[in-house]
Amino acid sequence: MSEIVTEKQYPRRIMTFMRRSSAYTTSQQKGLDEYGEYYLLETEDQRFDQQAIFGRQAPLTVEIGFGMGSSLIQMAEAAPERDFIGIEIHPNGLAQICFEAGERKLSNLRVIDGDALLLLENYFANNSIDTVQLYFADPWPKKKHHKRRFVQTHNMQLIRQKLKKGGIFHAATDWEHYAFWILEIMEASEGYRNLLGQGQFSPRPEYRPLTKFEVRGQGLGHGVWDLLYQRIA
Repeated sequence: MSEIVTEKQYPRRIMTFMRRSSAYTTSQQKGLDEYGEYYLLETEDQRFDQQAIFGRQAPLTVEIGFGMGSSLIQMAEAAPERDFIGIEIHPNGLAQICFEAGERKLSNLRVIDGDALLLLENYFANNSIDTVQLYFADPWPKKKHHKRRFVQTHNMQLIRQKLKKGGIFHAATDWEHYAFWILEIMEASEGYRNLLGQGQFSPRPEYRPLTKFEVRGQGLGHGVWDLLYQRIA
């Protein structure tokens, strides 16, 4: 796996995630042992080079926090004309997606172990990403933890820098309060346009698979909210 960036290398800041792990399953261990070298990218002291990694220039989707990776696998399978990068910090999810991708012989998917904000700042070039996805991120429901939510004004401006003009930021959540939090921040964010119209949520696009988080939310009586914003400047 790629080496984790330490606080000695970059300034201390509020973290938007907590690391969790458990013992690897047999398939997860196989994912690391047999497929990890191919799918896990090394990023330390490097810059993202799509041609070197994928052998082509194609539309690029970056997903922040893919969990166990099932929906990202489905999207990569369904869109072979696109390249996909998944960023995650949970070891079991990284191992599982390596296994699933390796068994399916997917060539248009790679993953990174690391802090998405640091990677956006230091690994990806400006104007290089076609779509950034943030699906069912930790809503940090307690008010004292709202500062840990990924969607903050400064983070959205960092994403805007990395998106190509016309590129899309797509968020989905099953927490209503977080949905309206995202809506409020994005409506006020410079350089973005709501694809469904000002103040509107979007129906789930066909390309986003129905995830276990969505099913769980529906089972609990939660709604699911999608938000699609295009970089216009």
